Amino acid sequence: MDPTLMAPVAVIAMLVIRTARMEIHPGGTRRHWSFLTNRQAVAAGSAATLLLSAVGRRTAGHVCVAWALLAGTSVAHIVSLSTRSDSARTRAKRQSPRDG
Repeated sequence: MDPTLMAPVAVIAMLVIRTARMEIHPGGTRRHWSFLTNRQAVAAGSAATLLLSAVGRRTAGHVCVAWALLAGTSVAHIVSLSTRSDSARTRAKRQSPRDG
């Protein structure tokens, strides 16, 4: 195995272990991976993955695809967190009593 591939494989293994540990609490895994149901987050993550793998493949070869997948997943998770907080703010505004 290529030594540069060990780091992304280790991170993926840690994510799998974390997911397994979260399964102890009901609904924990569903909440953790809920960003996969957010279209905007999936689109941003896919764009990041495609861009990084296309650019990286020319310079680093096929090893960059694993790194690009990790980066795309991270981007999707971050975008999901920001859109989730925006929707929570919007929901709070709708529920609050209006002045006047």
